[in-house]
Amino acid sequence: QVQLVESGGGLVQPGGSLKLSCEFSGSVHEIHGIGWFRQAPGKEREGIICSSKNGNETYVSASVKGRFTMSADLLKNTNDLEMNELKIDDPAAYYCTTLFSCTSRVGFMGYEDWGPGTQVTVSS
Repeated sequence: QVQLVESGGGLVQPGGSLKLSCEFSGSVHEIHGIGWFRQAPGKEREGIICSSKNGNETYVSASVKGRFTMSADLLKNTNDLEMNELKIDDPAAYYCTTLFSCTSRVGFMGYEDWGPGTQVTVSS
C-alpha cells in the first residue's frame, strides 16, 4: 500500500496558475502507474493526467490538455501537477493517485491508493 499526501491547493483567479504537490511513501516499488484525478461536488471522479511507472505511457484528458502538466519522480517519491490557464470549470478537490495501469490510449485503469485531496478554487 502507498500513502499519499497532496498540498498546494487554494484560491486562484481565472487564467491564473497553481502548482500542486504530492508526496508518497510505503510500497512505492509496487506502483505501476501514477496520476491525478479531481472531483467536484455532485460530479463524477475525473481522471485528468497520468503516466506509467517508466513514463513511456502518458494520458492527458481533453479537459486539461495544453494547460496541465505532471512531473512524477519515483526516486524522490514526488508527483507535481502544474496547472496553467485555470478556468471556472476547474474547481474541485484534486487527488494524487496510484494506478493499476495508465496507457495513452485508455488512460486510467484501476485506482489503487490516493491521498486526502487538496481543494482548488477558481474565482475572481
